Amino acid sequence: MLQRLTIQNYALIDNLEINFDKGLNILTGETGAGKSIILGALSLILGQRAESRYFFNQQKKCVIEGAFTIEGFHLADFFEENDLDHESETVLRREISADGKSRAFVNDTPVNLNTLKQLGEKLIDIHSQHATREINDPEFQLLVVDGVAGHESLLGDYRIKYRAYKKSLSQLQQLIEDNDKAKADLDYYQFQFDELEKAALVADEQEGLEKELATLNNAEEIKRNLLGANYLMQDSEASATSQLKEAGQQLGGIEKYNTEVEALNERLKSTLIELKDIAAEIETIEQRTFTDEARAEEVNTRLSLIYNLQKKHRVSNNQELLDIQNDLSDKIQQAVFGDEAVEKLQQQINAAKQELQQLAETLSANRKKAIPVIQEKVLATLAEMGMGNSALEIEEAPQPPKGGAEVELGPNGIDTIRFMFSANKGHALADMSKVASGGELSRLMLSIKSIIAEYTALPTIIFDEIDTGVSGEVANKVGLVMERLSQNLQVITITHLPQIAGKGSSHYFVYKDNSSDITQTRIKKLSNDERVTEIAKMLSGDNPGESALQNARELLAL
Repeated sequence: MLQRLTIQNYALIDNLEINFDKGLNILTGETGAGKSIILGALSLILGQRAESRYFFNQQKKCVIEGAFTIEGFHLADFFEENDLDHESETVLRREISADGKSRAFVNDTPVNLNTLKQLGEKLIDIHSQHATREINDPEFQLLVVDGVAGHESLLGDYRIKYRAYKKSLSQLQQLIEDNDKAKADLDYYQFQFDELEKAALVADEQEGLEKELATLNNAEEIKRNLLGANYLMQDSEASATSQLKEAGQQLGGIEKYNTEVEALNERLKSTLIELKDIAAEIETIEQRTFTDEARAEEVNTRLSLIYNLQKKHRVSNNQELLDIQNDLSDKIQQAVFGDEAVEKLQQQINAAKQELQQLAETLSANRKKAIPVIQEKVLATLAEMGMGNSALEIEEAPQPPKGGAEVELGPNGIDTIRFMFSANKGHALADMSKVASGGELSRLMLSIKSIIAEYTALPTIIFDEIDTGVSGEVANKVGLVMERLSQNLQVITITHLPQIAGKGSSHYFVYKDNSSDITQTRIKKLSNDERVTEIAKMLSGDNPGESALQNARELLAL
């Protein structure tokens, strides 16, 4: 239910707040007073496009805010999916700056325009005399039948399973294509895999081999330098170790006279020990360094193999080659065992299809039961509104198969629904748009909406002058149907007919205020006395006589 609509800086509106009531809310006013402006502002929080040239003040931003009570509409999942706070009073807000930039909010949380539109469509249903094309939409017709059938939970379960089924079909197609390709390329994959497997690659061997080859290729120079270093450290007459020993003896002779010299001598002894260790390691390395042309050739051959494989597969290290080897192994497995995987998935799909078929048949049976109810109630409501010669037939048939004998499963089951209608006795049934006038279509839509409201929680519904083309007693009957419809949901209707205006539980008068330099649209909720006067004006003009006033009182049952 729309509790409050606030409009700032839009068209002829500077600042306007409307508090709507439950039941049937009536909006009346002169043509051009701004009734459609209010609907235009409301459409902005339903995600419609905004243009700054329609602003009341081009220097200020436009803000439209709608407060809704949403209990009973089962929207918790939508709020959770979109990471929004689910509150019993939910506020939708749209802000459009003078440069055309737009921002949208739900309960003060920023959202994109598509999310705002999706939520808005769940809260408000705007129906105008120009929106009758919806009635010919097969999806809308199916929605009507499903609403009366009352199998929302079953249909939701079917749709979840159907999406999974379609996904599995896509996976099967891809698996078959991959399997066929793997079979065609099996010899090529096997050759590449065998080549890599024979190489017996190790992830981190390349760096070690490169270092070993560098050592083998430079063994003579390494050995010569190691011998030279060892000679300088301990074998020559003036070796480093002999000189350090001599220095230690010199310090040892005076350390008893100076504690600092004693400490230095200890450090020198430690250095000598470290130097001897270094010399010993140099000697060890030197002794195990030798020229091995056979090993060098072996390492060089191994590295050449690795480099060639990397170049062939356009990679830079062994790990990437191993990844390719694993991928080739998977492709070979797919080629060898792919038929088994295809068969297993096909079995799963067959089982899912069988389950879907059973669910679809249950949905179809429910729809068959609902169709007579819809036909009977629509025709009864149309008769109330002066269309007693109407005929309605709802055709239900399986969806045509696509290239096979079986009935095609669709996202909503196996049924196609088609509403066939005639507004006049003796005329053939046809699509509704071809056999009904604008006024007749409006009454037909009103009949259908009233039936849906009996079975499902509809959002606030807004009728924008859908009473065009009716008058007199028919208009009174249309008003009665709207009044009955408003017992199950909030109805807001813009009308020029006094018969309908008299049925409202609340009446709002939209008018232009010319008291200042700039014309502004304003709205006023009328008291009972004010309603009498307004409806009397709708009956006879700006200066209603006593008879018009009395007629207005009768319409209002006062």
